[in-house]
Amino acid sequence: MTTYMLINAVFLPVAVVVLLVARWRTGRPGLRAVGLVTAVLLVMTAVFDNIMIRTGLVAYDDDLRLGWSIGVAPVEDFAYAVAAVLLLPALWHLLGPRDLTGDRAARDGQGAR
Repeated sequence: MTTYMLINAVFLPVAVVVLLVARWRTGRPGLRAVGLVTAVLLVMTAVFDNIMIRTGLVAYDDDLRLGWSIGVAPVEDFAYAVAAVLLLPALWHLLGPRDLTGDRAARDGQGAR
């Protein structure tokens, strides 16, 4: 039987690896900034998950949960917030800035001044 934690165990390590590769290749994103954003997003997740669950908008099968909760929100649900905080900035830095105009001289810093 697939549990919520099993799903998280598959996807969270991928997020961490992408973050570490981004950090290794670019020297960014800053771990302090990632930590701060993680804290803010976890608080927001706690507030809004509890509201959504209490109003009946979302429900979780108790047989698939670890049983630990923050309010009524299962702890497994917070993994998605952590994955987003790790993946999005890491991918942003890995992919780097893109020149959508196709102007190679401007992109290389040799444009007219």
